[in-house]
Amino acid sequence: MRNTMNDQNEQPLDDILADPLADPDDEIAALMAERDEFRDKFMRALADAENARKRADKDRRDAEQYGGSRLARDLLPVHDALTRALDAATPEQRAAASALIEGVELTLRELSNVFAKHGIALITPQPGDRFDPSEHEAMFEAAVPGTKAGEIIQVMDNGFRLHDRLLRPAKVGVSSMPAS
Repeated sequence: MRNTMNDQNEQPLDDILADPLADPDDEIAALMAERDEFRDKFMRALADAENARKRADKDRRDAEQYGGSRLARDLLPVHDALTRALDAATPEQRAAASALIEGVELTLRELSNVFAKHGIALITPQPGDRFDPSEHEAMFEAAVPGTKAGEIIQVMDNGFRLHDRLLRPAKVGVSSMPAS
C-alpha cells in the first residue's frame, strides 16, 4: 500500500487515487510527485552502486600492487646480505672461490629480477646527493669539510620502493657542515 503524501494538500496519495470524485489534476500531480520521488531514489541508488563498483575496483588494484608488501619487506634483508657478501669478498677470496662468488652473484641477480618483475625498485643514493626525507633516513649527522649541509656523506643501506610506495628508506649519513 502506498503511503506517499501529495505535496499540494498533504493528503495521502492512496486516498486521492481511491476517491472516485477526486480531481484528475490532483491525481496527475500526485502520480508525478511519486514518479519524481522514485526517480530520485533510483538515481541515488545508481550513484551508490557506481561508487561501490569504483571503490571495489580500486581496492582490487591496490591488493594486486601492494598485497605482497609484507613478503617483499621480509626479503629485503636477503638482498642486503647477498650484497654485503659480494662487497666483503677480497680479490683473493674471489679467485679462490670463484664458483661460490658466481653463485651468490647469480642469486642476487635473480632476486633483483624478481623484485623488478613485481615493481620493487632499488633506491641507491650516492655520497654527494641531496638528502631527501621521502626516500632517505638520516642515521647520523657529521660536519665533514668539503661538503654542504644536507648532502649525503655515507650510505649504510639502500632503500626500496614498491611501485609508488616506500618499502624501506635508504639509511644514510648526512653532512651538517655549517654554511661558511
